Amino acid sequence: MSQKNRRTYTPEQRADAVKIALASDQSIGSVARNLDISASSLSRWIQDHRREQEPTPSETLSSDERQELVALRRQVQQLTQERDFIKKAAAFFARDLS
Repeated sequence: MSQKNRRTYTPEQRADAVKIALASDQSIGSVARNLDISASSLSRWIQDHRREQEPTPSETLSSDERQELVALRRQVQQLTQERDFIKKAAAFFARDLS
């Protein structure tokens, strides 16, 4: 049984192919054919590239913003508890008046 040789690409070749595909108005399949790469490989490289470019949640907030977010969440929790307590107290006293 004969084995099919797999082509390997350097990271630079992959980056160049992704750059060409993203800059082109052509479909991924036609760009892949022009570069003599399989369309599935090029598509996967593009997905990997886009995933790498997305900021992670920890990168989107500065440390000051994270601290403020934690403080605001605590405040919301406290206000929610106070509101629930006031609702229960109002219901209790409304029952007593009738």
